[in-house]
Amino acid sequence: MENSLIETNELTQVVISPEELLEHWQGHRRVTRKTIEAFPEDKFTSHSIGGMRTFSAMVLELIDLAAPGLKGIVTGEWPAMGELEHNNPSIIKSKAEILKLWDESTEQIDQLWKQIPASRFHEEIKAFGMYDGTVCSTILYFIDNEIHHRAQGYVYLRSLGIAPPFFWER
Repeated sequence: MENSLIETNELTQVVISPEELLEHWQGHRRVTRKTIEAFPEDKFTSHSIGGMRTFSAMVLELIDLAAPGLKGIVTGEWPAMGELEHNNPSIIKSKAEILKLWDESTEQIDQLWKQIPASRFHEEIKAFGMYDGTVCSTILYFIDNEIHHRAQGYVYLRSLGIAPPFFWER
């Protein structure tokens, strides 16, 4: 079997490239954006089931983790979890506000991503000053967390009689 590392310590064979991983994540973000758009304005910040948070509060958490998380990866400077806005979901007044924040976060992700060399993806970090992992495992957590909360949003939409967007149409 061919060695997977060359002398410059760059990966020559990978399952997925950093660019492909970013596109995968941004595909999920496009579906999540469609999910936000599908909510009736009056239910976005008020509807919940079984004691779960509103979808607007969940989306605010996703916004809080994504770009600030990548900024932490790039700079090593992490906000404390208690400083993040999703701890106070009442700040969100409308779906339009969240969509604006979502789009700004998406642009920040694209810009920050360019600053992460492939050689750093297996580097150990402590995300938000408290979660041990690698750059890659942290990014995968951001993606997994988004999928999890989007699925909760799908349940909410179905409970409102609204068909959620197809998850495969990214």
